[in-house]
Amino acid sequence: MYLVRVNMTDRTYQVTEVPEKYKYLAGRALTSNIVADEVPPLAHPLGPNNKLVFSAGFVTGTSAPTAARISVGGKSPLTGGIKEANAGAAWGADLAVMRIRGLIIEGQPKEKDRFWGLHITWDGKPKVEFVDATPYTGKVLSQIYPPLYEKFGERVSICSVGAAAEYGYCNSGVVFNDQSKRPSRYAGRGGLGAVMASKGVKFIVLDRQGAPGVEIADKALFEEGRKKMIEALRTHAITKPKGGLNSYGTAILINIMNEAGGLPTKNFSSGRFEEAPKIAGEAIFETNKDRKGKEIFNHACSPGCIIQCSNTVYAEDGSEITSCLEYESAWSLGANLGIGNLDDVALMNHLCNDYGLDTIETGTTLGVAMEAGVIPFGDSKAAINLIHEMGKGTQLGRILGAGTETTGKVFGVTHVPVVKGQSIPAYEPRAVKGIGITYATSTMGADHTAGYTIAPEILGVMGKVDPLTPEGKAALSRAFQATTAFIDSSGHCLFIAFAILDIASGYQGMIEEINGVLGTNWTADDVLKFGAEVLKVERKFNEAAGISKAADRLPEFMTRDPLPPHNTVFDVPEEALDSVYAEL
Repeated sequence: MYLVRVNMTDRTYQVTEVPEKYKYLAGRALTSNIVADEVPPLAHPLGPNNKLVFSAGFVTGTSAPTAARISVGGKSPLTGGIKEANAGAAWGADLAVMRIRGLIIEGQPKEKDRFWGLHITWDGKPKVEFVDATPYTGKVLSQIYPPLYEKFGERVSICSVGAAAEYGYCNSGVVFNDQSKRPSRYAGRGGLGAVMASKGVKFIVLDRQGAPGVEIADKALFEEGRKKMIEALRTHAITKPKGGLNSYGTAILINIMNEAGGLPTKNFSSGRFEEAPKIAGEAIFETNKDRKGKEIFNHACSPGCIIQCSNTVYAEDGSEITSCLEYESAWSLGANLGIGNLDDVALMNHLCNDYGLDTIETGTTLGVAMEAGVIPFGDSKAAINLIHEMGKGTQLGRILGAGTETTGKVFGVTHVPVVKGQSIPAYEPRAVKGIGITYATSTMGADHTAGYTIAPEILGVMGKVDPLTPEGKAALSRAFQATTAFIDSSGHCLFIAFAILDIASGYQGMIEEINGVLGTNWTADDVLKFGAEVLKVERKFNEAAGISKAADRLPEFMTRDPLPPHNTVFDVPEEALDSVYAEL
């Protein structure tokens, strides 16, 4: 396995064997450790001393199911702390097949506003070619992917950044192609797109032709684990074929969260949105059926995914508006803005994909702008225009592109839903206390994927837990955060958690897969220990960057203003919040 280190100051690269220290690290575990080891905590996120690190998980690139995840790490310009964002895409699998355990982008070009592409091929070991990216800058992403495929071949995979990153926006993401070659699979959160652009890198093309594939130490053990994972995923109600996610996508949660009174509405002023059913997964399914004349089930975002939760939204004439409209995006650009027009929400999602914007941060930023009276709540056409402002890099667009917290400061708004500079996602913490603890204490800023307690609190995975009580939720969040850090390192999609937490053989299958690849003897206890160590590394970096436990708090308004319809506040004691990491 190799580390490929690309220096953009002099456009050189090195290929070395993975050092012993990193031998049993991959995905999030590797990106966070390299950032912690090599990036000064007080470095400017867009300066020459930050680094951008890519790593696929342990089983990415193998035949393990739903395992084509790629982690992207660096110091976040949005939070000022450590960041890992991940996506499902063929790019991660190709990186792993080329036996690149970590790709590190460092340095900074001397020429300002000059962009390069990296073309990585296999020639007995990884080889990097630097390509002038000038013809591909200043354009929407859907315009640059076709010519990139034409230039480099139809079988390559592409990672890139959009105009939002070129402008240095804190809400810009890193995008990968989906199975249909769309630029739509985002490692979206934390502004890592701007970090990539600050390195002068516009795109990274991988051509895996001739690569040897992932080495598996114990093929029989791996195969045994793989079969257990497949069985668990194909039988669990949430993940099985034509089950909840395959039929209605992640947007199935719109109606579920609305019914639970935990769907943030109009800048987190209510937990219910009366037009929620119009933008829910069920509405997308029925609208597509009506417009295409047949039932259309969802597709996979990446090779080997058997959950297949990615949807497509079609226009009245049958043409495509966007793919994929996730729950978080339907919420942030819909309910959070008081918008119930599915076509307009889908168009906003498409525009975010094209400009390279994180849909969550964009939606919450627009919600704060609406709170400030810049445009009215519910005005979808005005919201679309503001996204275009961001894409064009106008003065107002640059303010909005800086993110939710900055927009709140500029317009004097106090009702700003952020933690550690990153906006809160689509689950109201006053109605779901466990996820609120994850938001408050996560090393990543407010991030639902960091410890998805929604699984037991709302969906009843592992047994139903009352979402409105704070009792026992610190321990719940801690366990979920540690387990998630392991899953993010495994290469599996986080959605495997639904099945493996309910089906013991599936959990064991995940461990056997990884033991099969690495030749290790890890147990279930090692999963939590591994995850806890990743969290400790991230926490230590953040503390050195000036982010102390005092930042492990939700916005003041959430502890003060009752949320309809339950009329509850976030009442988790500060001692409980402090205990999450104190007891790791």
